[in-house]
Amino acid sequence: MATAARGGGLAGHFVAMARNNIWSNHRLLRACEALTPAEFAAPRTSFFPSLRATLNHILWVDTYYIDALERDPTVLKRYDDPPPDFADAASLHDPQIASDRRLVGFCQRQTEATLAEGLVLPRPNRTPPPSTVASILEHLFQHQIHHRGQAHAMLAGTAVKPPQLDEFFLAGEEPLRRDELRALGLPET
Repeated sequence: MATAARGGGLAGHFVAMARNNIWSNHRLLRACEALTPAEFAAPRTSFFPSLRATLNHILWVDTYYIDALERDPTVLKRYDDPPPDFADAASLHDPQIASDRRLVGFCQRQTEATLAEGLVLPRPNRTPPPSTVASILEHLFQHQIHHRGQAHAMLAGTAVKPPQLDEFFLAGEEPLRRDELRALGLPET
């Protein structure tokens, strides 16, 4: 995935990260689909107490941040009306992928100028200072990677083999991701 092929610069980097995000979530959720709902919700050691709680949290935070990045005036309602709590990975997969597609689309619309714009992330109990759109995206991708890593470790404590999540950026790994990218409708750039 050469930089020139994806547009280059910081804007191109965020497109690549969004593509990596949708692929990683797809791969991880497909692996988790082998778990029963009880196994998906079983107590495990991590920041959140289960795969179910962790992966539902990722979707909730993604929804909040993408809505904020798209300047949705109702974004604070996410605190009162979070997405459903999905009981298994199969039911979580499509809503997560739909959210990831929104993020890919948002990143594809960015320029160096829009990434430098300031944006206040509204909170129910305070008004923080503005952050740049680039900083918010960096935070969002870090959040996703952080919690996906926890879910990956929790999955290792089950009979399901955790999937590789780092076969994305290098040219020699393209065959390892090609079929999944096609299944997600993403060009191979």
